[in-house]
Amino acid sequence: MNISIISANLMRMAMLIDIIDYIRFSYEHFINAFSSMPYRRLPNTDLARIRAMKKALEKGKETPPPSMAYSAKSLLRLQKFLPLFEHNIQLHKLALASQNAKSKIYNEAFQKAKIYITHFLRVMNMAVFRGDLPVETRVYYGLPTNELKVPLINTEKELIAWGRRIIEGEELRLQRGGSPITNPTIAVVKVRFENFLEVNNLRQDLIKKAKNFSERTSDMRKEADEIILRIWNEVEEHFSSLPDDVRKIECEEYGLVYVLRKSELIKIATRTVDDNTPK
Repeated sequence: MNISIISANLMRMAMLIDIIDYIRFSYEHFINAFSSMPYRRLPNTDLARIRAMKKALEKGKETPPPSMAYSAKSLLRLQKFLPLFEHNIQLHKLALASQNAKSKIYNEAFQKAKIYITHFLRVMNMAVFRGDLPVETRVYYGLPTNELKVPLINTEKELIAWGRRIIEGEELRLQRGGSPITNPTIAVVKVRFENFLEVNNLRQDLIKKAKNFSERTSDMRKEADEIILRIWNEVEEHFSSLPDDVRKIECEEYGLVYVLRKSELIKIATRTVDDNTPK
């Protein structure tokens, strides 16, 4: 490509970047110039949602109905919803805590079952290698006869598949008159394997419960946000005739959260500097 064309393209890109920066600066200047009031910040965490609803509920209970800043309908909806929301979040936390607490037990059961299964196969392979068992013995466990490798077992799915395959294969071999493999016997392997299955089933139940509570909490968040938004809108409308500074204080009594705009922060900082400057 011609160098002059590349240079022209680079210049156009630089000009475009300058234009974008100017537009962004102009937009921010416009917003800050004409928006002196703080803006609302709706809660975006479960803790903040609960805090906002509790504040509105407490204020609603202690305020006479004629003086209350939001509707009785919203109050009734809030009274019914808040305990359910808190309870579901608590159940979700408990399910996660139980799941984490059982993780160590699960890992230990997994490792124990894995060790016994792999040791059983190693003992069988050694017997085949010595000639105590025919090489066809490996077929009972779903293993090839032309090698003496132990299958890799790194996942829950692999452990369950190989555990069942080996237990069923050994039981079939014994039924056909084969001599039992010992140290460990298949009975001991089966105990360790079934213990893992029991622990794993419990773990899966806990995972399912935690998932269900998480999904329910996610659905309830939407209703929580609707309730909070409705109450905040009603409160602001109730105090709309008051001066801005007074309205802000009154609204905050109902749990509304306001954040200062950039222009307000600059004004406060400038005012502070002016106040501290020697006259």
